[in-house]
Formats: sequence, C-alpha cells, structure tokens
Amino acid sequence: MELNVWEGEYKAVPTNQLLDTTKNGGDEVLNLSSSGATQPVTYSWENITVFYETTPGNCLTRLCKKSPPIRKKILDNVTGIVRPGEFLAIMGASGAGKTTLLNCLTFRNSGQLKISGERYLNGAKVNTDTLARISGYVQQDDLFISTLTVHEHLRFQALLRMDTHLTYEERMTRVEEVINELGLTKCSGSMIGHPERGIKGISGGERKRLAFASEVLTNPSLMFCDEPTSGLDSYMAQNIVQVLKNIASTGKTVVCTIHQPSSEVFALFDRILLMAEGRTAFLGPVGDALSFFSAQGMPCPPNYNPADYYIHTLATVPGHEVESKKKIKEFCDTYDTSDAGKSVQEMVIANRSIKSSRSQELDLEPVKIQRSPYKASWFAQLRAVMWRSFLSVRREPAVLKVKAFQTIFIASLIALIFQGQTYEFQNVRNFQGALFVFLTNMTFQSVFGVINDITLELPVFLREHFNGMYRTDIYFLSKTTADLPVYIVFPFLFVAIPYYAIGLNPDVGRFFIACGIVILLANVATSFGYVISCMTSSTRVALAVGPPFIIPLLLFGGFFLRNGSVPVYFDWLRYVSWFMYANEALSINQWNGISFNDTMSPCPQHICTEDYILKQFDFNPNNFYRNIGCLFALIVGFRIIAFLVLLKKTYRKN
Repeated sequence: MELNVWEGEYKAVPTNQLLDTTKNGGDEVLNLSSSGATQPVTYSWENITVFYETTPGNCLTRLCKKSPPIRKKILDNVTGIVRPGEFLAIMGASGAGKTTLLNCLTFRNSGQLKISGERYLNGAKVNTDTLARISGYVQQDDLFISTLTVHEHLRFQALLRMDTHLTYEERMTRVEEVINELGLTKCSGSMIGHPERGIKGISGGERKRLAFASEVLTNPSLMFCDEPTSGLDSYMAQNIVQVLKNIASTGKTVVCTIHQPSSEVFALFDRILLMAEGRTAFLGPVGDALSFFSAQGMPCPPNYNPADYYIHTLATVPGHEVESKKKIKEFCDTYDTSDAGKSVQEMVIANRSIKSSRSQELDLEPVKIQRSPYKASWFAQLRAVMWRSFLSVRREPAVLKVKAFQTIFIASLIALIFQGQTYEFQNVRNFQGALFVFLTNMTFQSVFGVINDITLELPVFLREHFNGMYRTDIYFLSKTTADLPVYIVFPFLFVAIPYYAIGLNPDVGRFFIACGIVILLANVATSFGYVISCMTSSTRVALAVGPPFIIPLLLFGGFFLRNGSVPVYFDWLRYVSWFMYANEALSINQWNGISFNDTMSPCPQHICTEDYILKQFDFNPNNFYRNIGCLFALIVGFRIIAFLVLLKKTYRKN
C-alpha cells in the first residue's frame, strides 16, 4: 500500500491562521483557527503548587486504622513567563522540581499529584486540548516504530498531524523541508532501528533530531523538550541545542529542561529558570544570573562553567541538609523580593491582562472539550495506521523467521514422535495427545508472540494517541488486522506438517476442518494475549501474568481431566476454556466416520466407533457447531475486553 493513495484525501480549503483570546461566559478562552500554530505566543504560569499525597504504613496498618495522608510539596508557588523568540532552559539539581514543572506546563503525567495555579497562553487560560494543538513536545525517551525509515516516519506524522486544509503535495513538501533543515537527508532512507531488538538503524543523534523533526513538522508556536541532550556526547548535545536555538530564532517559544549543560551549550540559552527545592531561585536573561549571584555574595569563579556553579550552589548537600535547605530558602526569598522577581511578576500580570483585538475575532472557533483533537478524518487515520501496521509486520523478517523456524521445528518433532499411529484402541490416547499438543503449542506461541509485540508498541501508541494523531479504535483495528495473516499461515503450517504423518483422519475435508479449528484457537489465544498486554504495564509483567491464567483453562480442556469429573465449583471455568471447545471439536472431527475392529478393545462386539470413543472423554458429537460458535464468541469477547481495557488506559480527565 503506497502513501500516495491518500493524495485525494486532503483538499485545500480557505482558513484563517490566527491565534486569539475572546470572552466566553465571563472566562477568557483561547481561540484557534484550524492552523493557529503559526502565531507567536506568550506562555505564562502563576503560583503553580504541586502536592503529592501518600498514605503512611503498610496494607495491614491502613486497614486497621485510617491514618491521615502525608502531603509532600514538590512545587511551591512557581511563577514564570516565556515569550516569542525566547529559548528558556529550566535547570536545577536532581529533585529540584524541573521535570514536575515541565509536566505541569504540558498537562502530562500528573498521576496522583494535586496541582493548583494557573497557566495562560496569550492572556487566556489554557487547557490540554488547546495546548496540544499549538505546541510540540519532545520527550526524553525516543519512541519510534523501529521498522519504518526516517522518511516513512515523517510522512506518517505529516498525514495525521498536519492541518486538514493542506494538500498531500504540501505535506510531502513540508516533510522534505524538515529533513533538510534538521540534517536528516543522509539517513532519510535508513530504517530507524531498535538496538535491543537487534534491528540496526540510525545513530542516537539522528534519532534525537528525528524526534525534533516529528514536532517541528507541524510548525508549532510553542516547543517543550525534556532533557534533549540526555545520552548524547558533548558535540551532539551542542548540535541538538543549536537546533532548538534556531527554532526559537524564527519567533517560536522554546522551553526545555536540561541537566548540567556544557559552557558552550549554556551560552545558547536566552533565559534560564533555576529551581531549588521546588521554588524559583532565578528567572531571567542568562547574563543577569551572574550579577544576581554575585549580589548574594556567591560570585561565579573565573574560568568556571556557570551552569555547573549554579547547580552546585543550589543543590542540597548530603549530610548538611538543614544548612543547605536554609541557604536555599534565603536565596529564593531574596529572589522573590528582588527586581528580577518583581519584573517577572509584572510580565505575568501583563500577559494575563491581554485583551483580544476586534480584528482577530473573525471566523474563529473557541476550543471546547467536546471538539475532536484529531486533525485527520477517521478513514484517513485508518489508512495511515493500517499501512504502518502491515509495513511493520512485513519489515521484521527476523521475527517472522523465528516464528517460522519455531513452527516447522516443533511440528516436525511432533510428527516424529507420533508418526505411524495405527487405529487400535490402545492408540486412541495417542491420537488425542497429538491433538491436544496442537492446542497447547499454538496457545502459548500465540499468547507470548502477541505479548512481546504489543507491550513494546503500546508506549508508542499512547504517546501518539495523546498527541492527537489517531483514535484508540483505529490502532486496535489496524493492529489486529495486520497480525491476522500471521495467525492464519503459521497455525495452518503447524497442522499440515504432522497431520498425515501421525495418521489422523485421512479425509481431505477433515484435514481442512482440523486446520480451521487450530486457526480459530490461535486467534482466541491471540485475543487473550491482547487482553493481558493491555492490562499490564510491561513485557515482564505480562509474561509473568499470562501462564497463571492459561494453566487452569488448560486443565479443564478435557484431556487431563474428563469433563464429567470437573468439581462443580470449577465447572464454570470449562465454559471460558478455549481448550475445551477446540479439543472437543478436533476430537469430533478426527473420529468422524472412523470405525475399526480391535479384538483386544472393550468396545461393543470389539468394533470401536466414533460414539464409543468420544463417550470415553465425555465429548458429545452434537456439540461440534456449538464449539465452533463458542470459539468465534471468545475471539470477539476477548478482543472487546482488550479494546475496553486499552480505551480505559487512554482515558484521562480533562
């Protein structure tokens, strides 16, 4: 599927490109046109205070007595502002609160935090949807689909994140511009790669530039970056920060957190926000920081990196916590009453008092909670995500080769172990064992295959979903559809190799029915794998949780324990066990039309028939279509549960 099939999906329509604030029911709200990301913005925050509540004690003490929660203050009345064309760096020692502040400014990762304070964009109170539409956020961890090339990744981003009025040609032109601007031309055709999965790809610096390219693509007015130099050498770190400096020089507003920048990197910042113990120690131009520290009796030594000096000065020294905190409190109190602190307060108040001009109130639509955050239509999202999902499956030959080897090897091993079974009563158990091995192997292969795949991809999905790229149902539908051929071909191959070698029912129709049953079971197991993957937080947890759920269902599959011998209090488990339905269906299919003479058998008149053999396992020939229907029902049921769990994971309060 080529991307140019969507060329007709995007039609140019007239639009305003204004960013404005208007009154709505007495409250100021931000108004955006469909491409408001080109208007310079001033972002301010006032009295941001963050608490984290924890309940003391362990589980038993919490049950026995209700202790009042302990509140830990992480941020304390932090106020600041950043204007168009400025590059603001948030700095501080570990635990100073810089990452928490960035999360508050971007409305991300709030979790159990209690946040108070206001945030303003061009004088209007800002909410999550508004900020997402006009800003870009480069997170510390680079998350990509490793099998895409750099150019394919940016094309995918362009199709889903750029404004609806842009044509396909304009989107692709913008992709080429960004690739050239960020120096990605050399690696544009290279696969992104994933070192941990053994997929070779681009370098760390190129990955970081690609992360910037993904955000710059939409021409945002406001850029946030969390530790952009993390894991890079000094040269590449300076290169990345220079990219941010260039972005700010075009009139955009750039905010980043950074840890111990070199002196060359530090010189690129326009303004710095120094934090200590959750408070603002200084906010202002880089050059003013030296004089401010000198005025407090703490001049920076000559030939010393100012960034290192500021961080060391405002850090809590182990073993001298009381003295350090006292010094930090005095320093922050001095800043609050200084000319620099008062100047910031005045600018924040001035930004909050901005009134919208009449000339900017035309043809604008207020951003509301109910407005869809997605810029592409449902079908455009489906086409793009479906293309990427199929491409991702096809581009992982190592995974497909491993699955093929695993399938062929185990199927051949089963054929060698069970080969040449003759129709004697004493071999009935061998036939049933071979059938049950089909079921158990396909179950574990399918469940663990899905877990290893989905849990690694979920962080990418969550980040892209919260960026407003595509819906949850789009991702789930595309992923399950792309995986479907794999879980049809390999189960068929697994049954086909040993089927006739074992001596199972020779009728060709029965062979294809057996393959169909195993394919159904593989897809039930796959659906169950989706449930486990969506419920858990990591691959390790999912792999640990899977077997305890599967083993009880396996025990009630009718092989180890006859259906009639299941304890009444566990009888309900049989009806959610795909092993039971598939085992009974395979057994009915296997013994259909089979009868043989065995003078040593207990069969009536020593003639073993289908009914007699199935009766030994408490299987009912009339249940065949019921079992097939129940397998389909389990596929649908598990996938609905998985989708609802994933939907809950993507839900967040406004």
